[in-house]
Amino acid sequence: MATERAAALLALHSGRGFVLPNAWDAGSARILEQVGFPAIATTSAGIAWSCGLPDGEALDLETMLSRVAAIVAAVDVPVTADLEAGYGDTPDEVGRTVARAAELGVAGANLEDVVGGRLLGIDEAVDRLAAARAAAPAGTFVLNARTDTYMMRTGDDPFGETVERARRYVDAGADCIFVPGVDEEESIRRLAAEIPAPLNVVAGFTARVIDAPTLFSLGVKRVSIGGSLARAALSVVDRAGRELLESGTLGFMDGALAYAEVQRRFGA
Repeated sequence: MATERAAALLALHSGRGFVLPNAWDAGSARILEQVGFPAIATTSAGIAWSCGLPDGEALDLETMLSRVAAIVAAVDVPVTADLEAGYGDTPDEVGRTVARAAELGVAGANLEDVVGGRLLGIDEAVDRLAAARAAAPAGTFVLNARTDTYMMRTGDDPFGETVERARRYVDAGADCIFVPGVDEEESIRRLAAEIPAPLNVVAGFTARVIDAPTLFSLGVKRVSIGGSLARAALSVVDRAGRELLESGTLGFMDGALAYAEVQRRFGA
C-alpha cells in the first residue's frame, strides 16, 4: 500500500502541475480529501501551532510523528510529511527519522537544509539526504529536498547556489526540489528550467502571492501552501473570539458548516 501511494504521489509530478494542500490534523486532512485533492501534505508549522508551540522543530519528534500517523490513518490518499530538517544532528539520525516516517505509511517527506537557523554546508546537506534516501529507497518514498537559499538570501542573487544545491540534492537521491521564498516570476521560470527535477514552490509564503495557474505556466510542478490554511483557520478563531468578547454576537458563524454536516463528514 505504501509503495502504491508513493507511486501515485510521484506520478502527480509528471503532469502539468498539481496543488498540494497542507493539513495539520486528521480532521483537516479528511476535509481536504473530501474536497477532492489527490494527495495531502502535512505542515510542521500548523501541527506545532495546534500544540501551542512555534514552528521550527520546537515540537518533539515523537509528538510530530504521532500527529503525522493520525493524518495518514484518516485518509486514503497519499500523504507526504514535513519532517523539517530531519530531527537529527547526524545523517544517521536523519535516516532513522525518515525510516520511522516511512513505517507510518507516508508516501514521502520534505527535508530542509537549515538547522538552528543556519544553512548547512552543501556537503553536509547532501550527506543527510543520501542517508534519507538509503532509509527509504526510490520508488517507495518521494523525497522532496528543500533548500532555503532564497529564505536565507545567501549572497546578492541566490539563484546560482540554489541550482547548484538542487543538482547535488538530485544526485543524492531527491525526487523533487522545494524552493520556498522565491516570488519573482522570472527567477521561478529559470529555476524550473535549470533544476533537473520537478520544482516545488510554496504559495502564500511571502507578501507577494502568485496563484497556482501562474506558477504552473512558469514550469512549477508542485504547489504547496505550507501553514497558510492553518493560519487562516487560526485567524477565524481570533476574529470569532474578538467578536464574542466585544459584542457577544455570532456573525462568525455565517457560512460555517452545520453541525450535522460535520458529523456526516466524519461519520463511518
